[in-house]
Amino acid sequence: MLVILASLAVVGLAIATYFTAVALHWITANARWIPIFCRMDHTTCASVIFTRSARLFGPPNSLLGQIYYITLIIAIGLDWLIDVRVWRVFVATSLVTVGLAVYLSYTLLVTLKVPCPLCFTSHGINTVICGLLLLNPPTP
Repeated sequence: MLVILASLAVVGLAIATYFTAVALHWITANARWIPIFCRMDHTTCASVIFTRSARLFGPPNSLLGQIYYITLIIAIGLDWLIDVRVWRVFVATSLVTVGLAVYLSYTLLVTLKVPCPLCFTSHGINTVICGLLLLNPPTP
């Protein structure tokens, strides 16, 4: 389970890093070195990055995602998830990310009317991470 959790966190981190780099203008959304299936154009993901919804708490949502994924990877690597208190913090954080995913998906589909495959992929990853955490509590 930890290998799957870490793998999902790494993929989530890669997507979040890409979004953050575009949001902070470090790279262009359609840079040639980005795999074609990940490239954003101005009718999909790239148009979402600069909306108010992409910065719900001030900084880009993806930057907060990077912090979450890095922390989760570190917690897995250092075996911190065996501590019930640490596990509860990650479960609570994961539940918040799933709630935000529902809100942001609604915003994408209904308000902005923008299909964003990378957004939906990251929301799916967060949902699976939450499910894995909930289904695998630490044993005393």
